[in-house]
Amino acid sequence: MRYISTRGGAPAVSFTEALLAGLAPDGGLYVPESWPSLTPVEIAGFAKSHHAHAAEVILKRFAGDALTEAEAGDAACIAYGGWAQRKVITPLTQLEPNLWMLELFHGPTLAFKDVAMQLLRPLYDQALAKAGRKLTIVCATSGDTGGAAVEAFRGSPNIDLVVLFPDGRISEVQRRFMTAAPEDNVRCVAVDGTFDDCQAMVKAMFADTAFARAVDLSGVNSINWARIVAQCVYYFTAAAALGAPERKVSFAVPTGNFGDAFAGYVAHRMGLPIERIVVATNANDILARTIRTGRYAKEGDVVATQSPAMDIQVASNFERLYFEAVGRDAVETRRAFETFAATGALDLPNQARSEIAGLFDAAATDEDHTAHQMGYTAFQTGHLIDPHTAVGVWAGVEAYRGSAPLVVLSTAHPAKFPEAVEAATGQHPALPARAGDLYARPERITRLPADLEAVKAFVKAGR
Repeated sequence: MRYISTRGGAPAVSFTEALLAGLAPDGGLYVPESWPSLTPVEIAGFAKSHHAHAAEVILKRFAGDALTEAEAGDAACIAYGGWAQRKVITPLTQLEPNLWMLELFHGPTLAFKDVAMQLLRPLYDQALAKAGRKLTIVCATSGDTGGAAVEAFRGSPNIDLVVLFPDGRISEVQRRFMTAAPEDNVRCVAVDGTFDDCQAMVKAMFADTAFARAVDLSGVNSINWARIVAQCVYYFTAAAALGAPERKVSFAVPTGNFGDAFAGYVAHRMGLPIERIVVATNANDILARTIRTGRYAKEGDVVATQSPAMDIQVASNFERLYFEAVGRDAVETRRAFETFAATGALDLPNQARSEIAGLFDAAATDEDHTAHQMGYTAFQTGHLIDPHTAVGVWAGVEAYRGSAPLVVLSTAHPAKFPEAVEAATGQHPALPARAGDLYARPERITRLPADLEAVKAFVKAGR
């Protein structure tokens, strides 16, 4: 299995090389040279197997010769063996007759990012041990990725981790999952700016090849292909639990950087019978607008909302979908995203619009509807949901017109956003016991301006 860049200017690489690099050297994103597939029998078998087994099977398909069966199995067992939900890592909860919630928040930092990040740690450990390398990982986060990365890589002897987050634009629980780690290999930076500023600086560091070589730079944002692989697993396990492949299933996905939604596309390409994927956004609705209108364009500044992990106006993983939608035309993809970088807008060709519309729907919600959905769900079902999940539920009900079961991806525990949940429901969500001392842990934070050279100097100083 080899991996190519969406922009066509980089040589094909192995799964391990794509894992360690994160971003392709030509500025593109890695995708598999061809799509692997699963048989109907394999898909049906996931209904009764442990999540780790499903992860092992899917990981091996994408890794090819880069991992042995034993290495893939070991990585999956290490990743998911210690979770609070030991048997069903991502359980399904029924909200209404044809509406389900996929609970992705049972990992160590109470967010869906744990599902992927916990798998990345053993994969990195295996690869770095073989190569005798030490990496610097720089991670931009709108809230949950950073905490999941810190929890996964804290204490690693082979990795220095620097997390950039927008100062004052994430919840206190999200921040503390990053800044309360005492290990010396973890450094957290509060950037005076938005998530898009953080993400742009990470991309610029990769583009500076001399700097990237000097610090041996890697990235674990959703641009890292292994993250997408890990996230597509729960599409298979959820669908199988609801009767796939004999029965189609649809999904509603609250998303900002499009990684989780693209993971659903990956599952679809591998043979999972998905009827529709509803892309759910908050007021930062670039993805919803793109799917509805065919124009991918930034409009104004990032708006701060009660669902901050989605406060994004540049969705990096959309480039992967664009590449597929234009028939894997790397020249066109490079042209399109260079245009977007220069002007902040691009118009999708008719072919691409048609391809995307064949699988995706979209809806955006405002703050009032988000709060109303949290309150309504609590009243009707007794379940507290966080603001991101509320966006997913509202958008799914608003946009979905199919007949298959609709599964909303519940991306965070309500206790990660206690003020918003309590304001909407009158109930204060408590942290699980395993995180009960979070507010008592001392924090370590460095504050920097949204200045590339200042951040690069800080990263380099830690080597």
